[in-house]
Amino acid sequence: MENLLIRGGRVIDPANGIDAALDVRIEDGKIAAVAPGLPADGAQVIEAAGRVVAPGFIDLHCHLRDPGQEYKEDIVSGTRAAARGGFTGVCCMPNTHPVNDCAAVTRYIIEKAETKGSGVHVYPVGAVSKGLEGREMAEIGRMKEAGIVAISDDGRPVTNSNLFRLAMQYADHFGVFIMSHSEDKGLVGDGVMNEGFMSTKLGLPGITRAAEEVMVARDILVAEAEGKHVHLCHLSTKGGVQLVREAKARGVRVTAETTPHYIGATDEWVAGYDSNCRVNPPLREESDRQACIEGLVDGTLDAISTDHAPHHEDEKRVEFPLAASGISGFETAFCVSNTELVRSGRMEMSRLIALMSTQPARILGVPGGTLSIGAPADIVLLDPEREVTVDAKKFVSKGKNTPFDGRTYYGAVCATIVGGRVIDKEDI
Repeated sequence: MENLLIRGGRVIDPANGIDAALDVRIEDGKIAAVAPGLPADGAQVIEAAGRVVAPGFIDLHCHLRDPGQEYKEDIVSGTRAAARGGFTGVCCMPNTHPVNDCAAVTRYIIEKAETKGSGVHVYPVGAVSKGLEGREMAEIGRMKEAGIVAISDDGRPVTNSNLFRLAMQYADHFGVFIMSHSEDKGLVGDGVMNEGFMSTKLGLPGITRAAEEVMVARDILVAEAEGKHVHLCHLSTKGGVQLVREAKARGVRVTAETTPHYIGATDEWVAGYDSNCRVNPPLREESDRQACIEGLVDGTLDAISTDHAPHHEDEKRVEFPLAASGISGFETAFCVSNTELVRSGRMEMSRLIALMSTQPARILGVPGGTLSIGAPADIVLLDPEREVTVDAKKFVSKGKNTPFDGRTYYGAVCATIVGGRVIDKEDI
């Protein structure tokens, strides 16, 4: 394996409190030294002046659609898109066909990622219930042996509270945790966008915030009663963020994420019935967007995840109520987050790196998220000042479905390195 020297970049490593102009030397796929003026000693040199050098991003929540929906995305295209977005590790959700509810499917995902993927680490999330049907618990222990890092029925809520409680207990026993899709389907009804002024104006059935917040409260209360860890996926409402804030103040073992589209877009974007804005939970109002940002700033929310949900063009270029829900998020995650959070003055770059890298690694308990000596050389090089106009047609992902298409942001991913190997690069 070729050794590398990343020279002259702004090294940001929140885990070690580093934010300085330094060199990073990589040997045998691991971080060998982080210091100024390191010698090349035969290593390939990557000039990083004007770049940020940081631990690679880790996505707690994405959909690779493989097995069974490879026309939307597969492990090959999905991991390539993840690398293009600066991600060195991703957690793929189990709502595949067949569902990842047994060890065989878990092994398939891991083996395909290792043999055909881009090099990005793929961490499968197993199902809570067989077939995601919410009736019978899936084979958590066997899936853990095969390689899952968490369990979730993402895409569907676990509406049976006792099953949710038992799954939380089993997950803890096997050293994983539950990731909750917090949604009360009864309150969603036939809604297709956020309930409010815009839904009334457009004549579209709305989804009340309570549909999310009722289940967030349920999930927190069960976790509090059991003393177990629950992770709340894709929070989108002001009330949901506040419930997490209050729970953390009580000492509940809760972590939570939001996504770039909840901090970078609102339900006003649905004007014109743009089906690329159809997502679940729906885009909310400006007060919710600001609450999600504040939650990231003050530590209420622990991570930014993409909820990368690619769809085929035929599933999106239809009437808004008929469109599939989801946004292809790997390749816009950094530029949207950087623009809305760092360039806006709401936080420092080190905080954004922590939200996209260091803290996801800690939540999962996987390697990465740091540039400590001896750590895996999973690294991203960033140009936070570069102007980027999103062009969905150029996405590596099969999914071109994004409301950010044609919009201008700041922040480019210049290179992604996994295990000391450059797996994606733009201009180095």
